[in-house]
Amino acid sequence: MAGRAQRSGPAARGGAPGLLPPLLLLLCAAALVPTGDGQNLVTEDVTVVEGDVATISCRVKNSDDSVIQLLNPNRQTIYFRDFRPLKDSRFQLVNFSNSELRVSLTNVSISDEGRYFCQLYTDPPQEIYTTITVLVPPRNLVIDIQKEIAVEGEEIELNCTAMASRPATTIRWFKGNKELTGKSEVEQWSDMYTVTSQLLLKVGREDDGVPVICLVDHPAVKDLQTQRYLEVMYKPQVRVSQNYPVQGLTREGEPLELTCAAFGKPQPTDMRWLRVDDEMPQHVVVSGSNLLISNLNKTDNGTYRCEASNAVGKSHADYMLFVYDPPTTIPPPTTTTTTTTTIPTTITDSRAGEEGAIRSVDHAVVGGVVAVVVFAMLCLLIVLGRYFARHKGTYFTHEAKGADDAADADTAIINAEGGQNNSEEKKEYFI
Repeated sequence: MAGRAQRSGPAARGGAPGLLPPLLLLLCAAALVPTGDGQNLVTEDVTVVEGDVATISCRVKNSDDSVIQLLNPNRQTIYFRDFRPLKDSRFQLVNFSNSELRVSLTNVSISDEGRYFCQLYTDPPQEIYTTITVLVPPRNLVIDIQKEIAVEGEEIELNCTAMASRPATTIRWFKGNKELTGKSEVEQWSDMYTVTSQLLLKVGREDDGVPVICLVDHPAVKDLQTQRYLEVMYKPQVRVSQNYPVQGLTREGEPLELTCAAFGKPQPTDMRWLRVDDEMPQHVVVSGSNLLISNLNKTDNGTYRCEASNAVGKSHADYMLFVYDPPTTIPPPTTTTTTTTTIPTTITDSRAGEEGAIRSVDHAVVGGVVAVVVFAMLCLLIVLGRYFARHKGTYFTHEAKGADDAADADTAIINAEGGQNNSEEKKEYFI
């Protein structure tokens, strides 16, 4: 067919050499109408990211040296055997043999998407197609926040937009490491999709400085994300601590020093001490965040409050003061020792040390009582020991009394027997 076309074509009449063979190949491809079911051809669909390289493979299972060619979606011949009639340099021959035609397509774009046909010149001809799918990652990823600076307790709106992707993007939200749920809307422009996800978030002071992350799930890209850091304002958090006494009870005549610490955003600018439901005693000294009472007395009992405020609001913390009697000593126990026990005088909070002081007093009393009992038992044992020792000597003296008065041994035996008979008159009692 090609030979006959060359004799009757322009080249035979002096036309431009080398132009006829491509034209003839295109005409042959257009005239060929495959009637087979492609049972001897094998190919696979191709998915490629825009800008990357796609590889198309046409393979013959049982080769009989038939001609293989590859056509584009417009049914133009890309390769006829190892020859490329199509003047698109992005198509390059990777491999050609009797059993395979493999072609690469570089810098793939959306316009390259579609069906590509593998044809085998047999009788009847066979054809099979492969589909190229082009993925487009999002062009841009942006987070818009309703309020740059939020106040504790407010609900703010955040929107994340992924523009011009294909297929449509899935957007996920995270606050720190915790995943949140947003609401997405998809808009289609031609073959591209723009996705916007909305997140409603109620913020607290613990959210200040925490990143909110918008993460994209898309087959064309991995780990695409953007984030915004939350800035949350909150009213002060107030805490009162006792500097002196370090621990124990607050006792009459001793000093008391309290310190007020306040943290907020913005930092508190106003801090003051007051006495709840009563006036502040005149001898109380307030210096900035510190409160000092140099000499406690019972009239100082009450609740002392530290208040702090900033642009968001006002907060306070209370300290309940209860003044105890001065420390006393416990009399020493009635033993050979002369040590005394004193009640501890260190404190922490107004009433926090009361139980510890009572326990110390109880332990001292119990120790004294135990010492007295032990001493009394020792005395009793000594008296009993001396009594039994003296009583034992008297017994042996009476037993030998009859033998001492006898003139000889026989008389002594008789006297001893007589002493036994009169044993009823010498009764001994053991206690």
